[in-house]
Amino acid sequence: MPPGFPRSASDYAIETRQLRKQFGARTAVQDLSLTVTRGEIFGFLGPNGAGKSTSIKMLLGLVHPTGGSAFVLGAPVGDVAVRRRIGFLPEDFRFYDWLTATELLELHGRLAGLSAMDAARRAPEVLDFVGMTPHAKRRLRGFSKGMLQRLGLAQALIHEPEIVFLDEPTSGLDPMGRRMVRDVIRAQRDRGATVFLNSHLLSEVEITCDRVAFIKDGQVIAHQDLRESNAVRTRELRVRANGLGSVTATSLSPLVGFMAIEGDVLRCRIESESMVPTIVERLVSANVHIYEVSHDATSLEDTFVRLVGEDRGL
Repeated sequence: MPPGFPRSASDYAIETRQLRKQFGARTAVQDLSLTVTRGEIFGFLGPNGAGKSTSIKMLLGLVHPTGGSAFVLGAPVGDVAVRRRIGFLPEDFRFYDWLTATELLELHGRLAGLSAMDAARRAPEVLDFVGMTPHAKRRLRGFSKGMLQRLGLAQALIHEPEIVFLDEPTSGLDPMGRRMVRDVIRAQRDRGATVFLNSHLLSEVEITCDRVAFIKDGQVIAHQDLRESNAVRTRELRVRANGLGSVTATSLSPLVGFMAIEGDVLRCRIESESMVPTIVERLVSANVHIYEVSHDATSLEDTFVRLVGEDRGL
């Protein structure tokens, strides 16, 4: 378990067993079973209508489950003491727009259990964290969508929670804003907190999360450890060239795994795209005339589409 927070009875930040939620005749979540280890960045992925938002609301104690069990930070969901150790940025939020950014953060700090003095101390810190210091005294009614999104992230972090639920945290942000969110998320992990992230931007998830779960029709259908897959995932390198007859596996060893030459195309397995320049240099040294170089690997988006299919737009 990462440093920074006291050990409880469980090393899981989140643990659910056959969690279920029914709204009348409609089943929103039918069998959610998952574990999230303390101190990791966990991605929760699925198409629209898969039950992600309902699942998050049950974990936060905002919606009562129909069946199953769920624990957050070692306590049953809804525990009042645990709620003060949770940060939450919902996808759709509404803030009091007559408040200034500082006033809003101090309010949320007090609601999370901070003293007035601590809330006042923390407000400028988190404003600086999300790049909103110049707007500290401005009223929210003049804020853009991106500015409100940054402020929403700040209010989720004002009390330095042990676990942070982020629902589409990069919505409305430009590339610099998305990079800021990545940095903030990693900083939470570095201080020992857990981040539970729901996002449709799979490229962001892929470079941010430690582990992801895929949910479809209200149940988890697969997990993927992105630390392992990014470390060992192989890519196929394709080189179209003239003079490949002089190339042997020995000449490219240990840069490649499997290698095959089919006419004017060399195909080989590499573990990192950083190997490509060296391979090209060796081929050129062997008097190979290169016309085209390409490589591909299975992305998180490819895996998502294969597992859950097309977005149903629900």
